[in-house]
Amino acid sequence: MAAAAMPAPRNGARWVVDALQAEGVDVLFGYPGGAIMPFYDALHGAPLKHVLVRHEQGAAFAANGYARASGRVGVCVATSGPGASNLVTGIADAMLDSVPMVVITGQVATPLLGTDAFQELDVFGMTMPIVKHSFLARHVDELPEMVAEAFRIARSGRPGPVLIDLPKDVQIGDAAHLPAHVPRASAPVPPPPDAALHAAAALISQAQNPVIYGGGGIALAGAVDAFRDFVAQARIPTVLTLKGLGALPATDPCHMGMLGMHGSRAANHAVQACDVLIVVGARFDDRATGKLAEFAPDARVVHLDADICEIGKLRAADVSVHGDIVYALERLTPALGMQAYRGRHAAARRTWLQDCQARRQRFAPRYDAPGQGVYAPALLKRLTELSPGAVISCDVGQHQMWVAQHCRFADPRRHLTSGALGAMGFGLPAAIGAQFQDPDAQVVCVSGDGSFLMNVQELATLRRYRLPVKIVLLDNQALGMVRQWQELFFERRYSEIDLSDNPDFAEVARAFGVQALSVREADGVDAALAQLLAADGPALLHVMIDPAANVWPLVPPNHNNAQMLDGEDLQAVAAPPSPTPEEPSHAVPA
Repeated sequence: MAAAAMPAPRNGARWVVDALQAEGVDVLFGYPGGAIMPFYDALHGAPLKHVLVRHEQGAAFAANGYARASGRVGVCVATSGPGASNLVTGIADAMLDSVPMVVITGQVATPLLGTDAFQELDVFGMTMPIVKHSFLARHVDELPEMVAEAFRIARSGRPGPVLIDLPKDVQIGDAAHLPAHVPRASAPVPPPPDAALHAAAALISQAQNPVIYGGGGIALAGAVDAFRDFVAQARIPTVLTLKGLGALPATDPCHMGMLGMHGSRAANHAVQACDVLIVVGARFDDRATGKLAEFAPDARVVHLDADICEIGKLRAADVSVHGDIVYALERLTPALGMQAYRGRHAAARRTWLQDCQARRQRFAPRYDAPGQGVYAPALLKRLTELSPGAVISCDVGQHQMWVAQHCRFADPRRHLTSGALGAMGFGLPAAIGAQFQDPDAQVVCVSGDGSFLMNVQELATLRRYRLPVKIVLLDNQALGMVRQWQELFFERRYSEIDLSDNPDFAEVARAFGVQALSVREADGVDAALAQLLAADGPALLHVMIDPAANVWPLVPPNHNNAQMLDGEDLQAVAAPPSPTPEEPSHAVPA
């Protein structure tokens, strides 16, 4: 009788695979190559689910989407050199949007470091500005500390990406003597001082026209329920950033919509007229504030944030509330609820809320666009009516703003969007990550013809794993947002925005084995969306839209948020004022 095969001795790569399992990792996204091959050998037969993407950028964005949708650490893997450099955009996106990720890259053997060996690249140095921390392993004995710290740092405080660079000799080194991996708990965010909470309550109690300005930090802090209770009890008009959408239901009577460059008039006017601005997990991003020097000009600011670096960074706070946002909101809610009904400014606040609600009604978007063509905002509104609760992942451009304006989100983790980096090509791989995070979820990718071709190869990943992701592809045969800016602010000098030679995207999808359909006229939208959402497995809906369609409203560069333009203002648009050193123009569109 033949002797049973002896198990392979545990090397560094096999120890890392075991450590990932101990950290609770159930899926990772990657692409193999020479320097990471021992890790892939260790994966063979392991219970971890590895998803083979078709480009390393797809791996980084898929891990990114997984983490955004779940709040857990996403993991991606690539080899050295070009494999590692192809991850960089996805890592940067995670850093700028505070997404917890652990990125594992292969590296040449330690004796070859610094010799310009084949596929050697200093990924440690290259990614240093776009990670929370980087590790370069030089000996197998460093792995326990390194892996434990990588996961702890990625999910602690303000989350973000952490890099582990694994030389090949470390991966194959003997690790039989290493202890089993033990995950490290993240330190809890401390509560804010009582003095800060008392000062915040005192300042808010003096307000007659207060506004709550909520951002992406609400979801990061797990504070959605506390935030909703806070708004409900305080009865204060509330605006949300792009990353904050879903923190408050769109139907909430206090919800004024998204603020900023493509925000609603109701939201922007409320902020510009408020006397106290209660900032919860937001950072005064330039796309939210417009001309910063004229943002909420008469408001005193109460700023709640877990990251002390954000408080006072761009706008001085009259009251700084640094610490656990959930704790802060729960402490402030009872006092503000009392003031809403019986405070000395209760009557003024009721009138203020009614005025804001009237403005929201007055400036509500219309969906009765003339003509037979598909009107993108109406289609996206209908999409969320037909798929309530869906996770929507979108790319970057005009369609990204239409999604933010016209889709309705029940939770911030159901709106996956590249906010601060504005990375085209994000949508499809992020949707793949979200679908692996919850196989039963309805996941929809909304993309544009420019963005879609940046990671179109991931249609092969959809097909391989039979993921039921649905794609709505809005095709205007142009780089729409760049075209819009050239139309409005560059005297219609259209430069390199023509995509009229696009392929037939439905045929492209079918070539990948993904079912597809098309729609060109408004009266076919309902049937097309219903067919798309009912499709078994992955499917794509190719939607032809007007190449001249613009996103409205719009705050022009170097203007404040009260100076919004609508379509009827098109002919009146003048060139924006020359930027000053103190207030630079946003010269490059997202």
